[in-house]
Amino acid sequence: MEIVGSVPPEPGAAPPRGQAAYEGVWRFAAPALDSSVPRARHAVRDLLAHQRVPAPDDLVQNLLLIVSELVTNAVRHAALLSPEIAVEVSIGPDWVRVAVEDNHPYRPKALAADQGRTGGRGLLLVQTIAEETGGVYDVQHTASGGKVVWVALPLAAARAALTATSLPPIR
Repeated sequence: MEIVGSVPPEPGAAPPRGQAAYEGVWRFAAPALDSSVPRARHAVRDLLAHQRVPAPDDLVQNLLLIVSELVTNAVRHAALLSPEIAVEVSIGPDWVRVAVEDNHPYRPKALAADQGRTGGRGLLLVQTIAEETGGVYDVQHTASGGKVVWVALPLAAARAALTATSLPPIR
């Protein structure tokens, strides 16, 4: 998976004044193929590690699961009209947002849990993770007629929890 753009433009470059070194926006393009699912997940994992995003492991694992589900949905349901998909990762001081864009106009909906089905609950899982972590999930149409499915998870609360657990106990 290849980075098509990033802010800050160079790894190791000084961030703009008042911005944390890990903040920025990165966009990856990939073919709408099954092989892009693990590639997208690994690219996001590597980006978070490279940028040294102060996120506990459970937040990272939630983000990687979300990326897997969203890219899988784009590959399975949009590939006919969208031979390429885009994955965007935006990292701010208080949140991490992952978005998957394709050129298919259909706006997906989370299916209710059905014990008889073996699949089809990916968006329900994504919504549940977003709700349980205090995040936000949405689907928006693009100007070109496609859609962007995105999730933003809070980083500040996760960072505060990480800091609290790393401090020595008060005696």
